[in-house]
Amino acid sequence: MINTIIFDLGAVLIDWNPDYMYKTIFDDEQEMRDFLNNITTSDWNEEQDAGRTLQEGTDLLVSQHPEHEANIRAFYGRWVEMLGDAFQGTVEIFKELKASGKYKIYALTNWSAETFPLAQERFDFLNWFDGIVVSGAEKMRKPTPAFYHILLDRYDVKAEESLFIDDNYRNILAAEKLGINSIYFTSPEQLKEELEKRKIL
Repeated sequence: MINTIIFDLGAVLIDWNPDYMYKTIFDDEQEMRDFLNNITTSDWNEEQDAGRTLQEGTDLLVSQHPEHEANIRAFYGRWVEMLGDAFQGTVEIFKELKASGKYKIYALTNWSAETFPLAQERFDFLNWFDGIVVSGAEKMRKPTPAFYHILLDRYDVKAEESLFIDDNYRNILAAEKLGINSIYFTSPEQLKEELEKRKIL
């Protein structure tokens, strides 16, 4: 019996995309793609999600690519411009689950401890969770098994009684290896259908 729902945040409840900000810097789409794919890479950003400070991450990248200094510094200097809106369809599902009173609801997110407060200021629904585990604050991130265990242990959650929702298949596989029921998120509509199928909604 599922009694706990665990949400990922980025690309599930919150739209975050570096393109939003960098489109104001680059006139050429291909130049922007090259910069994001080869300089401010996902792997680099994930180190900040895992606890490296924004200053350290930025300085390291500037030392490696001094010719791109201004654009590298914009990544965190103008980070708030990368935040889009909430995915309203998923927020409505969250609201319905919360209103049912049947579930404890948590968030397990790969997010820098320094930028997460900016999201908290913007999105009221982040106050609805029974608890949020932020990778940057814990100095580890998904898909590390120990990161999932922080949430399970801290809130006394049994893996087999929980359901994890994430848009990253790598993170889903890691959760399933720990015995956590999971849904690979592709859209609010697909999530609603899956939850109805499992009689959770």
